Amino acid sequence: MTTSDGGTVAPQVEAAQVDQSPAALRRRYTTLFRPKPWLYYADMLASAAVGWSAFAIAVHAPRFSALWGLAVVVATFSLYRAVLFIHELAHLKRNAVPGFEVVWSLLVGFPLLVPSLMYMGSHGEHHRRAIFGTEKDPEYAPIGQWSKAKVAGSILPLIFVPAALVLRWGILGPLSYFIPPLRRFIVNYLSTLVINPTYQRRMPEGRMARRWMIEETGTALVCWSVGLAMLTGVIGSSWLVEWYLISTSILVFNHARTLVAHRYHNDDGAPMDLLEQYRDSVNLSGGSLLDAILAPVGLRYHALHHLIPTVPYHSLGAIHRLMLSELPPSTPYHVAEHRTLVHAVRSLFGGRALTSRR
Repeated sequence: MTTSDGGTVAPQVEAAQVDQSPAALRRRYTTLFRPKPWLYYADMLASAAVGWSAFAIAVHAPRFSALWGLAVVVATFSLYRAVLFIHELAHLKRNAVPGFEVVWSLLVGFPLLVPSLMYMGSHGEHHRRAIFGTEKDPEYAPIGQWSKAKVAGSILPLIFVPAALVLRWGILGPLSYFIPPLRRFIVNYLSTLVINPTYQRRMPEGRMARRWMIEETGTALVCWSVGLAMLTGVIGSSWLVEWYLISTSILVFNHARTLVAHRYHNDDGAPMDLLEQYRDSVNLSGGSLLDAILAPVGLRYHALHHLIPTVPYHSLGAIHRLMLSELPPSTPYHVAEHRTLVHAVRSLFGGRALTSRR
């Protein structure tokens, strides 16, 4: 059988006999487990180029004009796609895509004040079976027990996050190297992309500590350079206004995507086995353009990603379609589906998606 991207897989077998274990999936879809460096670069570079070009247009266009509005929308979703390659960085093996992290950091991570250290090193804990869904999971919270008002209200603090990032990387980060208690605090609580506010990040050591210093320096230089450029009149305040607006919009859309990436029905906080983790996660199977925009870089196949997290984003769609064709509707694989992200959000607020795993 040949997939849409040219890969080959084993012939289809009887649905009832299909082995769904990660090891079996790797054997059947082995060619789809290999990342394509050219595609990573082409996708990320195109997204960043379109995003920053639209950002420049928004800065110079009359505020609230049709051109300004269009530029802001294009910049937001293009840079949203570009920045979410941070998720791929957390899963790529070292040198699988040579130089990609450096280029991504310079074009996206540093300018948006989201260096890769905020995800790499912590996201792996979200995939550990002993941690997923527990109080130690940085990307899991008891959202299934939240009221509708609390779910909606969780968006409001995001308005202040871009300002907090400037403070964290431009001021507190450099100071913390001279004030040990401050250093421990910002590493523990102000250096990770989380939805679990109780998560405490461990202090980096050895090679990882040097990596943190490099990334923190790069991000701080962006803060200082922009501040100096504004003070000297090289750029106007509109640059900061548009950056803040676009950064906040990216955070809001990513938060909405995160809210429906899982069902958050682990109400007792106990460790979950692989099948329970899979049932707790969501695939968006409708294939709409809106889902591709709102859950880019393969993130609309989130349940499949938890089943086989080492698959590159560009292969998840092909494997998902093959799994749907091989497995009957009664299998657990189909349980993780929602048609679209909009349907998942409606289920979230309707209380149908977030039920006890018991």
